[in-house]
Amino acid sequence: MWISPAYAQDAAGGTMAMVTQLAPLVLIFIVFYFLLIRPQQKKMKEHRTMLTALKRGDKVVTAGGIVATITKVKEGSDEIEAEIAPNVRVLLVRGTIGSVIKPQAANDESGKAA
Repeated sequence: MWISPAYAQDAAGGTMAMVTQLAPLVLIFIVFYFLLIRPQQKKMKEHRTMLTALKRGDKVVTAGGIVATITKVKEGSDEIEAEIAPNVRVLLVRGTIGSVIKPQAANDESGKAA
């Protein structure tokens, strides 16, 4: 009587309409989480672990592209002393280290019999 038939139909199906409108947004967020956010968090965690595991003698590459060998690690500090050339030592901030260079293993094929 006071309510029009069109409004009454919309009020009854309003919750379903709202769910239908929000479902694509929720789906987009889930896709973004698994394709962008989660891998980035995993990469950050691995980088943080790598930075805490630095030790004397490690060969590292800084974010600026400088290759250096660590000579002193100050525990409890963000500073690391590294040698970038013979008798040239610099202080690096731990966060600026991009990666650790792993030593390459010797060629195993030279020792094998043909």
